[in-house]
Amino acid sequence: MEREEFESRKQMIFEFIDRIDYKPMKMKELAGFLSVPRAAKEEFVEVVMSLVSDGKIIIDSRGLIRKAGGNTYAGVFSGTSRGFGFVRIDGETEDVFISPDDVHSARDKDRVLITLKTEGLRGKSREGIVLSILERGSSNVIGTFQRTKTYGFVVPDNQKFGNDIYIPHGFTKGAVSGHKVEVEITDFGGEGKNPEGHVVDILGHIDDPATDILTVVRAYGIPVEFPEGVINELKTIPKEVAEEDKEGRLDLRDTLIITIDGEDAKDLDDGVSLTYDGKLYHLGVHIADVSNYVRENSPLDKEALKRGTSNYLVDSVIPMLPHELSNGICSLNKGVDRLALSCLMDIDEKGNVVGHQIAETLINVHCRCDYTHVNKVILGEDVPEYADFREDILLMNKLAGILRTRRMKRGSIDFDFPESKIIVNEKHEPIEVKAYERNDATRLIEDFMLIANETIAEDYFWQELPFVYRTHDTPDPEKMTKLGIFINNFGYSIKMTQEDIHPKELQKLLEKIRGTEEENLISRITLRSLKQAKYTTSCEGHFGLAAKYYCHFTSPIRRYPDLQIHRIIKENLHGKMTEGRINHYNKILDEVAIQSSKTERRADEAEREVEKLKKVEYMSQFIGDEFDGVISGVSSWGMHVELPNTIEGVVKISEIPGDFYFFDEEHYMLVGEHTKKNYKLGQRIRVRLDNADKMLRTIDFSIVEGEKSEAAEEK
Repeated sequence: MEREEFESRKQMIFEFIDRIDYKPMKMKELAGFLSVPRAAKEEFVEVVMSLVSDGKIIIDSRGLIRKAGGNTYAGVFSGTSRGFGFVRIDGETEDVFISPDDVHSARDKDRVLITLKTEGLRGKSREGIVLSILERGSSNVIGTFQRTKTYGFVVPDNQKFGNDIYIPHGFTKGAVSGHKVEVEITDFGGEGKNPEGHVVDILGHIDDPATDILTVVRAYGIPVEFPEGVINELKTIPKEVAEEDKEGRLDLRDTLIITIDGEDAKDLDDGVSLTYDGKLYHLGVHIADVSNYVRENSPLDKEALKRGTSNYLVDSVIPMLPHELSNGICSLNKGVDRLALSCLMDIDEKGNVVGHQIAETLINVHCRCDYTHVNKVILGEDVPEYADFREDILLMNKLAGILRTRRMKRGSIDFDFPESKIIVNEKHEPIEVKAYERNDATRLIEDFMLIANETIAEDYFWQELPFVYRTHDTPDPEKMTKLGIFINNFGYSIKMTQEDIHPKELQKLLEKIRGTEEENLISRITLRSLKQAKYTTSCEGHFGLAAKYYCHFTSPIRRYPDLQIHRIIKENLHGKMTEGRINHYNKILDEVAIQSSKTERRADEAEREVEKLKKVEYMSQFIGDEFDGVISGVSSWGMHVELPNTIEGVVKISEIPGDFYFFDEEHYMLVGEHTKKNYKLGQRIRVRLDNADKMLRTIDFSIVEGEKSEAAEEK
């Protein structure tokens, strides 16, 4: 059934149920009343259950179908390890609190139907009751197996799942205590009863360093192996660019084009070129023409959409496209002919794009550069192997500075705080964790990619053609108010109207804190206060970049939206964007945007989870050692402490010596009831590592008191 027809039937059935004279009836009765043919019964049930999933109708305990009440909503349940949970109602930003007594059998990530029991008066959150489970988040769970004499149980890695899973004798698949396993849930349990399941796969032992990444990959449902159809299609793709594919393209093989990437990168999907004529800079951003090899609706294309993005998990990469493409014919390797889609821009000395051309091109990269050596050139150091390209690199750096200055003037936010870089050995064991900082070489490439993405997005917005944009919404006013209270503790402030804030205000804040002890902390808290960027089919602007038009054009090897818009651009260049093709894209692009946003979030969460695991594993060798850190978070249960290498652990409030401490929410600090000593955000503190629990993925610190510690300040 086509999607349009499916939605039409949903609307028809809902309108029937919504009638004043409708009397609740069972599925079979409703099918008979609507004269549904026997051959269409399965499709009918699918349509009805889709309405249930949308929260528009409910099926009560007697099996009667009725319209959902005015106080009934559908949403996604997020559990906690302490039994309670929250539901994010579709289309709303405020979560609904669900007490342990009202969770019933809901599990983390389940889609549920709830009814509100309080409306959140006097600043309190709304509270609700789970009425039914519309759709299970997953029937498979990853966890650690433990054996008893007569049965086994599995402790889920996802602590939000709520309960251990009972494994009956005979369904353990031979697992022993400490094995990481995948469990298929056969009974989700309920009131006072644990879930039950069968072990379907043993991933390895918890002590095996290679097991942890695999468990995260399985837990998030990230596809690893490529299906047979993709493998077969790869056999038809050439190793070198075919002569017929070169025809009709703008030949730029004599243009000096370089790639700048990390030393270990193998999937090189962007190259840059630049000349200056005394008035204008002529910047070329050349992107691998992946769409020439990944055709719409082919097995490769369907698998790429399913994956959505490549996943980078410390030292492992799970690619969106097979290595034969990403590291081969689609990679802009030095000294070989490659197909590209190029954005050729004329830029004035103030950084304005005064003209541009988008073209299918044929290129040949002259130099494969890396960030480290390019940065040395920029800093004036002698790099013999780049001697022939020195002036070109310096010219590129000059233009990048101009573009950056222009972007900053309009209010673009630059979060330039160090991220984590985890170095592992050949056994996948972490041997070093340090702060990974950007340099002028990485910024140069970022600036060029940003201007290309903006130029492409603006072009296609004004052509009014179907497109996929990158959208970053204006922040929630309530979160901005909380951020204002938070930074006020450090003596900073931001200006905002009742409903809005301009990105320039946040940029000013980041400029003020640059170089201060609290820079990394405030930068991270500010970033967390913003909304997540997403893909949309409407051009709604990018708040963080202060850009009216923005898209992702520059990474089709590792992001599906880029690949999708390459197809649209190429069809348009060839004059094939007919009314039929426009209608086609209007039908499919919403799903592409939703799927791409979903897989991007999945990749981000998996990456954070692997980093957390590796950091815990790394710290386990330092139990009992002392460290200097900074208080990076405070709450009613304790505080987070961040070390200089970006590793974060917790000090529980019950473990703080010398007094009974309570949380002063207004000032974001812990205050001693009798001594009046306090612990506040940004405060330097010396801690001892007490525990690094790989199963719980937690790092526990305790405070070291004495001459070396600035542990508590007098109020």
